Amino acid sequence: MSITATSMDENVHAASSSRGEAGTAVKLWLYTVAALIAVLVLVGGATRLTDSGLSITEWAPFSGILPPLSHEQWVSEFARYQQTDEFKLQNYAMTLAQFEVIYWWEWGHRFLGRLIGLSVLIPMVWFWLRGTMPAGYGRSTFILFLLICFQGAIGWWMVQSGLSQRVDVSQLRLAIHLTMACIIFVYTVWLARGLGTHTQDGLPIQAWQGFAVIVLVLSQTFLGGLVAGLDAGMAYNTWPTMNGEWMPAAVWAITPWWQNLFDNAVMVQFVHRTSAYLVVLGIALHAWHLWANAPDSLHARRGLVLVGLVFVQMMIGIVTLVMQVPFFWALVHQFGAIVILAFAAAHWRALSMNRTPLVVARSA
Repeated sequence: MSITATSMDENVHAASSSRGEAGTAVKLWLYTVAALIAVLVLVGGATRLTDSGLSITEWAPFSGILPPLSHEQWVSEFARYQQTDEFKLQNYAMTLAQFEVIYWWEWGHRFLGRLIGLSVLIPMVWFWLRGTMPAGYGRSTFILFLLICFQGAIGWWMVQSGLSQRVDVSQLRLAIHLTMACIIFVYTVWLARGLGTHTQDGLPIQAWQGFAVIVLVLSQTFLGGLVAGLDAGMAYNTWPTMNGEWMPAAVWAITPWWQNLFDNAVMVQFVHRTSAYLVVLGIALHAWHLWANAPDSLHARRGLVLVGLVFVQMMIGIVTLVMQVPFFWALVHQFGAIVILAFAAAHWRALSMNRTPLVVARSA
């Protein structure tokens, strides 16, 4: 009986160890996917900054994986681009060599999107077949794959908006495309963080505040997409005022008034720079609330880190604005948003996993 019991204990321990290793493998896989998405967002930003987004005029999810491999193919791709209004009205003097530069940015962006789709699909099926997917993660990772596929469709919907009667893609569609990428990134980090260890330090459940932080940052990201789409960062390059005014009259230049929120570069810049202060204030209040309820807890310290991150991000935004949106600083600003989203997503997940009420901790 003793030998049998020992054998059973060893089997249980082995099974538990195997599940732990599987969870670690899934966690590393998801963090890898999140890192790829972060790179994709940065490449997407570079694609926008270099005006490369309309260089590929067709959506070919499978055949488009290969770039032009001969001079004839390059000439053919260039001929398609020459039919766009962007070429006819803005880039009519562009040479084939110059076209190749913008083509590679857009191709790289699309290639990364395909790579991310495969990096989710293949390991997901592998974990399924081996039966080592953690409970609940089979459905969650399938949703992740569907979101990535949907994002590809949004990307083409965005590109289509700029192929005729425009020299750029729709700023609204660009903002939606960027925000969706960030939502997928947050979801991926949130899933990965759920497989890590979590502190039970007596903090009252405040998961809704973690979610509110995510909403604040995503809203600011959406506004940043509008700024990028309209080149609104070039409207006014002074701070803290806009050429000596806190709110220029030009913010209401378009009729009806509500179109200014999406089509007026001055209004879009004004809203983006003003909302940055609100984001910092909102996250500061969140950190204060955490510290007031559980001083010196890990959650409270993370709240302070979040305040520091958004403050630095605001400073980077100001530098980018005053320097008239140079390529390097614009990408640093976009990278800062990714870092904040990653930290905020992990913070939100940690809060949602903390289930020990404060009253119990105090009575103990």
